[in-house]
Amino acid sequence: MRDKIILKAPWELEILRRSNRLVAETLRELTRMVRPGVSTLELDRFAETYLRERGARPAFKGYRDYPFTLCASVNEAVVHGFPSTRLLREGDILSLDMGAVVDGYYGDAAVTLPVGRISGEAERLLRVTRECLERSVGAAQPGGRLADISQAVQGHAEANGFSVVRVFVGHGIGKALHEAPQIPNFVDAGQGRGPVLKAGMVLAIEPMVNAGGPDVRVLGDKWTAVTADGALSAHFEHTVAITEHGSEVLTLLDG
Repeated sequence: MRDKIILKAPWELEILRRSNRLVAETLRELTRMVRPGVSTLELDRFAETYLRERGARPAFKGYRDYPFTLCASVNEAVVHGFPSTRLLREGDILSLDMGAVVDGYYGDAAVTLPVGRISGEAERLLRVTRECLERSVGAAQPGGRLADISQAVQGHAEANGFSVVRVFVGHGIGKALHEAPQIPNFVDAGQGRGPVLKAGMVLAIEPMVNAGGPDVRVLGDKWTAVTADGALSAHFEHTVAITEHGSEVLTLLDG
């Protein structure tokens, strides 16, 4: 990740709007496909075809040798889950994280979806994690500080009895998938309040919230991260542009 925060020019924001809009469109299509009996590998193949048919390329495939278009993380999997022939079952929750590259600029978003009817605990986890994202986007205002975003996530998650993952963070985004600054979902007292949020920043904000403790472990594939205690985990992400007038979500999934 580059150390310098790169402010985007208006013309760059136009391209970023297109790349992120395509990510949102793809996730909308995938949402319609998620049901018991569908494999995550089927979802992955659909996503890659959908992107390439529209002149984009998958952002994740080939990144540090990652072999898929999607990260598909089921139940206790937090992030970076490998798509597979495993069939989704009633009651599962599925986190889909994906990115696209359009004219050299990256889009990135994630959503956690219910598979059929899910438990009350799972429903509450998804609702609170989605609210964490909404609150953190609301905190991403010009003149504020990066820690305002982190505090919005941590405060709401912990107030509801959940924990936030600490080893994975959000990030800046633009001509690279991961740019400065890193955006933790918790406030690190030793790091101060972080940089001032300025118009031209583009940030991938991504709360990762666990029903149990915050610790994770990585499986033998060296990618899939799961909760250390086997508890459920949810992940929502938007790419957000900081403008002179506030925050603009580039990856809205509805509408």
